[in-house]
Amino acid sequence: MRPSRARGATRVLAVWCQDWPAVAAAAVADLPPTRPVAVLSANRVVASSAVARAEGVRRGLRRREAQARCPELFLAQVDQDRDARLFEPVVAAVDASVPGVEVLRPGLLVLGARGAARFFGSEEAAAERLVDAVAAVGVEAQIGIADELSTAVIAARRGAIVPQGDGAEFLAPLAVSELALEPSLAAPERAELVDLLHRLGLRRIGDFAALGPAEVSSRFGADAVLAHRSARAVPERPPAARRPPPELAVEQRCDPPIDRVDAAAFAGRMLATRLHAKLSDAALACTRLAVFAETEAGEQLSRIWRCAEPLTPEDTADRVRWQLDGWLTRRDRPTAPVTLLRLEPVEVVRAGALQLGLWGGVGEEDERARRALVRVQGLLGGEAVQVGVLSGGRGPAERVTMVVLGDERVPAADPELPWPGRLPEPAPAVLLLNRPTVRLEAADGTPVLVTERGLFTADPARLHWGSRSWPLAGWAGPWPMDEHWWVPDSATAARAQVQLGGDAGEVRVLLLVYSDESWRAEGLYD
Repeated sequence: MRPSRARGATRVLAVWCQDWPAVAAAAVADLPPTRPVAVLSANRVVASSAVARAEGVRRGLRRREAQARCPELFLAQVDQDRDARLFEPVVAAVDASVPGVEVLRPGLLVLGARGAARFFGSEEAAAERLVDAVAAVGVEAQIGIADELSTAVIAARRGAIVPQGDGAEFLAPLAVSELALEPSLAAPERAELVDLLHRLGLRRIGDFAALGPAEVSSRFGADAVLAHRSARAVPERPPAARRPPPELAVEQRCDPPIDRVDAAAFAGRMLATRLHAKLSDAALACTRLAVFAETEAGEQLSRIWRCAEPLTPEDTADRVRWQLDGWLTRRDRPTAPVTLLRLEPVEVVRAGALQLGLWGGVGEEDERARRALVRVQGLLGGEAVQVGVLSGGRGPAERVTMVVLGDERVPAADPELPWPGRLPEPAPAVLLLNRPTVRLEAADGTPVLVTERGLFTADPARLHWGSRSWPLAGWAGPWPMDEHWWVPDSATAARAQVQLGGDAGEVRVLLLVYSDESWRAEGLYD
């Protein structure tokens, strides 16, 4: 079934520069386009030019085997700083044509296709203009446009524009290995998943997409769920419900101003450490990072980096260093030194999956529990297993949003809003969803109600629940619930806490809710 999308839904345009590590290495060495080039890491080929591939050089080959196949092969070591520095002019050229560029890695960037198509007249015209803009800086590029990010990246490898709503149909006949080709969108274990799918006979993306989400979640790992969403041409992550709070951003005034790459790298490491300290305190992780710089001449520089997995402090420091290196060394470099650096998270996710165990790794007990829940989900269906997420609201039940296991834990309401009238801490340990009716009485046996001014009609002395009753050892409240106060003749509502005393030393604390002139038990405290 083709996924439905709302009219006017955002589309993604990907700009892909093929074999970028090899292109950057050739540019630094000033080699002619006809010279075969390969980039090595740990004595194995990780990237090669089209000329080298024509001679039989492939990724994964050992150095000597690659040289045996192509004796005139030029070999260079992997250098991400070099790749990022030389890619910055390409990013600047695209950003000058269509603002809003996001870099996935050196050699690949994405942006919203809707604005570009509206400005240039059509998606086809936008693709042609961006290819020309990249060619003006001496680089060849291919454009892909689709509804979803991962589909657009795969389309860019073919120079294709996928019609709206046809993402799954476009992906279906492609080899399932396409889901693991792009390192900025796939986890390292994606290659193992592809190998497993091959052995199971699922050789096309469409074969994998035909499986049900519950089947995938119960039989494969967490990354397989993301790969399956990509195969179905649906978003890997639902959009965040809110922007990160501005207090998560960090900045540094540079005194003296920075005009050297080594000084910029040091400042970037310091800022990355401060940023991740704030993210850790908020139990968040960053997946899209904005890097800002300001010069003495008032020039404003900014760039957004997008990542498939949450950034670590080292990842953040690398991207800041790459970006500053690109700004400070490109031909149209700033006319004055940098005086201000700022890092701002653009998109964050919960950091639960990144919480470290006692010995520095991910908690083994948490992982076993997650696998057990995934198996239960596979047996009972995708919607059967849900987890609670802290949400915004005034009552304890309103402050819990249930989210299907595996989906992004996005609350229904922002918990950071003021929420006047919210129940004070601590929250009850148990919520009574059926809210059984109880009766509060004063010392003389008269019912205790709540006045329009939010006060008890008498001091509560005893609580009746069914056939049992307890004297009260203490109470707190009431706290009026000022909801729908603008509705004429709205009933008075309030909450209160009562402590029960018993002959055998039994003590319990209950949360009561008052409405329609009656009391109900809403929660139980430990």
